[in-house]
Amino acid sequence: MGIEHYIQQLLYRYNCVVVPDFGAFLTQMKSAVHQKATNTFYPPSKQISFNEQLSSNDGLLVSYMANAENKSYEEMLKETLDLAKSWKKQLHSGERLKISSIGELWLNREGKLQFQPSNEINYLTSSYGLSSFVSPRVTREILKEQVVEMEEKIPFIITPEQRERKSFRPYLKYAAIILLALSTGMTAYRFYGESLNKKELVQQEAQTRVYKNIQEATFFNSKPLELPELKLHVTKKSVGNHHIIAGAFRIQENADKKVTQLRNKGYDATYLGVNSYGLHQVTYGSYENPEDALIFLRKIKRTESQDAWMLSTK
Repeated sequence: MGIEHYIQQLLYRYNCVVVPDFGAFLTQMKSAVHQKATNTFYPPSKQISFNEQLSSNDGLLVSYMANAENKSYEEMLKETLDLAKSWKKQLHSGERLKISSIGELWLNREGKLQFQPSNEINYLTSSYGLSSFVSPRVTREILKEQVVEMEEKIPFIITPEQRERKSFRPYLKYAAIILLALSTGMTAYRFYGESLNKKELVQQEAQTRVYKNIQEATFFNSKPLELPELKLHVTKKSVGNHHIIAGAFRIQENADKKVTQLRNKGYDATYLGVNSYGLHQVTYGSYENPEDALIFLRKIKRTESQDAWMLSTK
């Protein structure tokens, strides 16, 4: 089964799916849309975009495919990197890369990567079963037809001859309708006010009884219980603002495993938290002095991984 199928499955559940050494497919919530020109309604959906800068492997796609294909993580990672290399070669040769039900990628004249999302599938699970539809335009009845219909229902005897002779009588009919509506509204408002007054009286009576019971209660003075003094000694560990990042993972369990691996190697690795892209970050170590952090970063790039980088926070 192709990698496109697995990317589609993950886009239903996550907002970021990274293809290692190629880029990331991102989704963003899009509200329902009404197109006035065709009077078409479109349900809420996920808008797909592509970012070639997010190419570091977070383990999500490779782990998911390895479990589905019953292969090892290393074997599946190699296949994914080979596919990413093939995709890049296809784009640089001037061809368009079409990924089924996701979108189309190509390079423009300036050599910049362009992406056109596909609208074949709605990846928003809450909109499952909803599709676009065209609603017929709502036609409004002519005011004269409405007036004639109202005259048929109103218990007033007004012949067409009388309406022609005395044009002011229809206004009496409308005034009667308005008076009827006002009287009905005033009656409902009066009943509503009476119910509110009864509710307030019941609440006041209940509060009065509670205060009376409190005043009649007897309190006994007793010697206060002396408790031993408890002293806590807390040692706060100083953590620097310059972090050497070892990796960013979509699944926190993978981040915890990475912390354990690095600590077994002797590094002061920590779990830094979740960044703005929803990825769990792991550090080799943190420093207060930026120069020390840069020296340590050069050592990590030389001995551990070229993908390590420094993150400075306030």
